[in-house]
Amino acid sequence: MVASGFAGLGYQIVWTQQAALWLGHEAAAVLAVITAFFGGLALGAWALGPRIEASARPERAYAVCELAIALWSGVLALAMAPVSGWALDATGAQPTALWQWAVAFGATFLLLLPATVAMGATLPAMARVLARLQDGCTGIRALPVLTALPALPALPALPALPALPALPALYACNTAGATLGVLAAAFWLIPAFGLTRTAGLCAGLNLLCAVAALRLSARHAGAGGESAVAASAVSSAASSAVSSVVAMPATPQPGEARAVLAVMAATGLLGIAYEVLVVRVLSQVTEATVYTYAALLAVYLVGTALGAAAWQRWRPQTGAATSPSADTLQARLLCALAVACLLGTATLWAAEVLRDAVQTAVQTAAQNAVQGAPGDGMAAALLAEAALALAAFALPTAVMGALFSELSLRAQASGIGFSRALAVNTLGAAAAPPLFGVLLVPALGPKLSLLLVVAGYLLLVTPRAWLTAKVWATAAAAIAVAVWAPPLAFVDVPEGGRIVSYREGAMAAVSVVEDASGVSRLRINNRQQEGSSHTQLSDARQALLPLLLHPAPRRVLFLGLGTGTTARAAAADPTVQVDAVELLPDVIAAAAHFAAVQAQPAAQAASANLHLLAADARRFVRSPGRSDGPAYDLIVSDNFHPARSGSGSLYTVEHFRAVQQRLAAGGLFCQWLPLHQMDLDTLRSIVAAYRQVYPGGWAMLATNSLDTPVLGLLAHKAAGRFDWPQLQQRLAANTLPQHLADFGLADGYALLGGFVAGPQALARFAQGAPLNTDDHPVVAYRAPRITYAPDSQPRERLLALLALLRTLRIAPDELVAGATPANLQSLAAYWKARDQFIAAGQHVRPSADVADMLAQVREPLLAVLRTSPDFTPAYEPLLRMAVALAPLDALRSRALLQALVQAQPERPEAARALQALALQTPLTAGR
Repeated sequence: MVASGFAGLGYQIVWTQQAALWLGHEAAAVLAVITAFFGGLALGAWALGPRIEASARPERAYAVCELAIALWSGVLALAMAPVSGWALDATGAQPTALWQWAVAFGATFLLLLPATVAMGATLPAMARVLARLQDGCTGIRALPVLTALPALPALPALPALPALPALPALYACNTAGATLGVLAAAFWLIPAFGLTRTAGLCAGLNLLCAVAALRLSARHAGAGGESAVAASAVSSAASSAVSSVVAMPATPQPGEARAVLAVMAATGLLGIAYEVLVVRVLSQVTEATVYTYAALLAVYLVGTALGAAAWQRWRPQTGAATSPSADTLQARLLCALAVACLLGTATLWAAEVLRDAVQTAVQTAAQNAVQGAPGDGMAAALLAEAALALAAFALPTAVMGALFSELSLRAQASGIGFSRALAVNTLGAAAAPPLFGVLLVPALGPKLSLLLVVAGYLLLVTPRAWLTAKVWATAAAAIAVAVWAPPLAFVDVPEGGRIVSYREGAMAAVSVVEDASGVSRLRINNRQQEGSSHTQLSDARQALLPLLLHPAPRRVLFLGLGTGTTARAAAADPTVQVDAVELLPDVIAAAAHFAAVQAQPAAQAASANLHLLAADARRFVRSPGRSDGPAYDLIVSDNFHPARSGSGSLYTVEHFRAVQQRLAAGGLFCQWLPLHQMDLDTLRSIVAAYRQVYPGGWAMLATNSLDTPVLGLLAHKAAGRFDWPQLQQRLAANTLPQHLADFGLADGYALLGGFVAGPQALARFAQGAPLNTDDHPVVAYRAPRITYAPDSQPRERLLALLALLRTLRIAPDELVAGATPANLQSLAAYWKARDQFIAAGQHVRPSADVADMLAQVREPLLAVLRTSPDFTPAYEPLLRMAVALAPLDALRSRALLQALVQAQPERPEAARALQALALQTPLTAGR
C-alpha cells in the first residue's frame, strides 16, 4: 500500500501538469482536472469494490488493478497528444467558464478513467486481502482451541469485510506512500527525469505491486488449502465475536446506513475544501512555487496518515457499559474537527509573522553551526513554508484521518461495504474544488468560506450532541471570528499609502496599492508585482522596440497584460490592431486603473485598437480554433516570473514552436525575460529552448536598468537580418501620438542599441544547458531556487551575462544589412558606450544632493559620450544635473555644459543652456 500510494500521487502530479499544458491554467481547467481524478477514484471504488469484496481471490483482483494502472500509463504516453488536440479544438480560444470546465472535466475524466477506476479499487481490494489473510491465519492457529474463540480480542469481521484494525492501518500506509510520492516527484523525479519517465517509474511500482499480490495469493492458497473447512467455521465464529466488539446490529437499519453515507460524503467535501482554501490563503504569504504546493500537500497527507494510525492504536472500545457509544465517538470527532479547523484558520492571520520567525531562526542556527558561514536560504524558506503548513494542517488533518477511519468502521457496522463508503467519501471530495474554489471564494472570500467548513462539521453533529457546551462554544467562536476578525487578505501598504482596489478571484487575489507619492503598483497574491505607474517608460519600450523593428505591423498579439502599459503603447498606433491575452480576469479589471492614471495620448488612443482577452496564453496560441484566423505580424510575450507555478510552461520548446506557427510571413517574436527574477542557469535553459525553434535569434536589453534588467529574445519567423534603410524609414513614418525621443528611441542607433548577442553568441551561451520542454520542465523546478535564496544581485547577474556574451561579441553587419560603413562603426561604438554606461552605474550611490551625484557620474558619463556621441542615455542626465546645479554653482554648471557641447556638438540643448546661463535666465533641460 505504501508503494501503491507513492505511485498514485506521482501519477496525479504528472497527469495534472500534463493536462494543464493543453487545458490551460484557468481555475476552471485546473480544478476540473482534480475533480475528474477524484471522480474516477469514486467510480472505481463504487463499481469494482463490491465485486472484489465478494471475490474468493481478492489478491488477483488487486493485481489486475495494479496491472491496469501500469498499462494505461503507457497508453497515455501515446494518447495524450491526440486527445489534447481534440480538447483544444472543443474548448476554443475564449470559452465560457462553464464550457471550459465541462470540456476539461469530460476529457480528463475519460482519458484517465481506466487508471483512476483501477486506483479507486486498490484500497478496498487490499483491505479484503488483509481480512482474508487474517481469516486464514486465525483458522489455522485456532483449530486446537475452538472453545477459546469468543475470548480473542482481535478477531476478524465478516468474511467479505476487512478486520477492525485493517482499515486505519491500510489507510495510513497508503497515505504515507502518497506523501513520499509527492515529495519525491517534486524534489527529485520530475526535475531529474521529467514527466514521462516519472510516470514510467510509477508504472514500475504498480507492476511490482501486482507481482507481489500474485505471490501472496499463491502463498495464501497453499497455506489455507488444507484447512478450508476449519477456516470457514472460524470465520463464522469470528463474525459473531466482532459483532459484540463494534456493537454491530444484527440487522443493519437502512436509515442508519444512509446517514453514515451522507456523513462520509459531507466529510469528504469539507476535508478537501479546507485544503483548497488554506492553500489559497497561504499562496499570498509563500512563494507559490512547485515546491510550495508539494510541501503543503505533503503535510496534509502526513497529518491524515498519522491520524488514522493513532486512531487504530488508541480507539476507545465501544459497547461496554462504561464505554462511549459509536454515535458519541462520531460526535466527538466531528466537534473536535470543527475546533481544529477553527484553530487552523486562526493561525493564518499570523502566517507572515510565523514565516519570518522560522526563516530567521533556521538561518541563525545554520550560521551558528558553522561560524561565519551563510545560512541556507532555500532550506530556511522551505522550512518556513512547511511550518505554515503544519500550523494550519497538523491538527485538522490528524482528526480527519481518525474520523475517516471511524466512519469506515461505522459503515461496516451498518452493513455498508468499505468500497461503497470510500466511493461516497471520494465523490464528496470531488465536489469541493469547483464548489469552494470557483464559486464560494470569489463570492464570500477565504475567511467566510473557511468558516463554512467549520459550520459544516458542526451541522453533522447529532442533535443530542448540540446540547453539550463544547458544540455551542465552538459555534459561538466561529460566529465571533466571522463578525470581528479581519478578512484573510494580505496586502502590504507602504506608510502613507492606500489600497486602490482588491479583488478575490477564483485563482488569485489581485490588488492595486498606491504609495504616498502617488505611484500605483499591481500585485498578484501580494507577492508578485506586475508593474507600476512608475515604470511606464520601460514597460512601453517592451512594446515599441519590437514594434519598430517590424517594417509594417498590422496585427500584434501580447501574451500577458500586467498593468496594460505595454499593450497600450502598441495600440496607440492607429494602424495596428492589438490583442492582449491575460490569464486572470481580475488583472484585466485592475489594468483600467493604470490606463486612467496615465492620462497620456498613448493611453487615450489605445482604447479603440486594443482587444483584451481573458484566457490562458499558452492555450490561446495553441488553440486550433484560432489558427484559421489571420496570423500575427508580431507576438510579444511578457516577462513572466519563471518560478511561479505554471509560468515555466511559457518558456518551453513546444510553446515557442506554437508561437512560430501563429506568425505571418516575415513576422517577429519577442520573448522578454526578467533577469532580476532568474539565475543564469535558468536563463541558459530558456535560451537553449528558444534556439531550438529560432536558431537565428538575437538578444537585446529592454533598458539599461541595473536593478530590474529585462532581456529580450527576438527572432524572425525565418532567420534574417534587419534592413537599415527600412528601419530609418519606419522611424520617420511612425504614426505614434507621442515622440519616440520620450522613450529613448529617437534614431536607429537607439533602436538597435540594446542588442547584446547574435546567434553565435547565444549558441555558445546555451551550450550544454538542459532544454526546457513540456516533458522536462527544467525552469519550473530550477527557477524557484533564486527566488528562495538569491545568490547575487540583479546587477551582478547582468554584468556577468554581458561579460560572457562579450567573449563572442556581436558584429553590426551580423545584425543589419544595407548600412554604410560609417553607420556600422557608429553602431559598434554605441554598443561599447552602453557597456561602459552599465558598468559605471554599479558604483553609483543614489543621492538627493546634485553636487554629490555629479561628483560620482561626471567623468564616467563624459567618457561614455566620448566613446559614442550618439549615446543619449549619458547625455541627458548630465544635462539635467547641469541645469539643477546652475542656481547653486554657476561655474561648475557652465563647465559641465561646455563639456557636453564638445561631446555632442550636434545636440542643441547644452548650447541653449549655456546661452541662457550667460544671459542669467532660468535654465530648462527640455527639448
